[in-house]
Amino acid sequence: MSFFEKLKRGLQKTKNAIFKPFVSLFKSMRRVDEDLLEELEEILVCADVGAATTDDILQELRIQIKDNKIKDTEDVKSALKAIMHDIVGEGQEINFGDGITVILVIGVNGVGKTTSIGKISASLKRQHKKVVVAAADTFRAAAIDQLNVWTDRAGVELIKHTEGSDPAAVVFDAINAAKKRNADVLIIDTAGRLHNKKNLMNELAKIDRVITRELPDSKRETLLVLDSTTGQNAVNQAKEFKNAADITGIVLTKLDGTAKGGIVFSIKNELDIPVKFIGVGEGIDDMEKFNADDFINALFE
Repeated sequence: MSFFEKLKRGLQKTKNAIFKPFVSLFKSMRRVDEDLLEELEEILVCADVGAATTDDILQELRIQIKDNKIKDTEDVKSALKAIMHDIVGEGQEINFGDGITVILVIGVNGVGKTTSIGKISASLKRQHKKVVVAAADTFRAAAIDQLNVWTDRAGVELIKHTEGSDPAAVVFDAINAAKKRNADVLIIDTAGRLHNKKNLMNELAKIDRVITRELPDSKRETLLVLDSTTGQNAVNQAKEFKNAADITGIVLTKLDGTAKGGIVFSIKNELDIPVKFIGVGEGIDDMEKFNADDFINALFE
């Protein structure tokens, strides 16, 4: 099965929340008027597109209806798809460099951070990248063991210390291992302690200093993992983490388990952070880089 087919299947709940009501709405309402737009607003908000983003979408839709003299509901749907595509933007690639690319992965406990690292590692390995993973979440019980399971599944090397070790020391050893093995990518797991932002910021700053000292010319990514089933709470988490770290991309997990996939639009529109990876299943191959065309088409087809 292609990833697009997995995506269509995985987005079924969100599709049911957005597309099916659209179909019913456009069948029952033939006139393009304010009543139609109010119904659209309710559908988008219920799919967790978010009030602010929904308002932006409808404002643009009103402009297009007026400027293009749209009178047919099918044309409204086409315009809506184009607007949603523009809001979510094109997917952005990982910014690979000539040397070792460092990917710092952050996110609160329970969002799927560990599994995401395993899945991203597997995806990069399929692209013929040599990957080393650093188990720098040394505070959470069993975090290292869980990461060990997923890196084994992905077939990549894990550098780990004992529970309670200094995360920066783990990163230092992982950088040396990555250098020795001529790795292309170093992925660093971190502790998800948003409830204590000061400790989180101090820990990330310490890790950053080690990376800057040992890999001064490396390309860097900071990926925030969010659980899509939490809807607008995920957007709030992103806002908090944005204050603590320079986030370059979002990893959105568990899209197959929610009707709230509309947060993809809200995250990009409100925070201007691109979604780089999406997960639509439990398998090691069920995460891929985000593609706006595929995502929109999976919702509307």
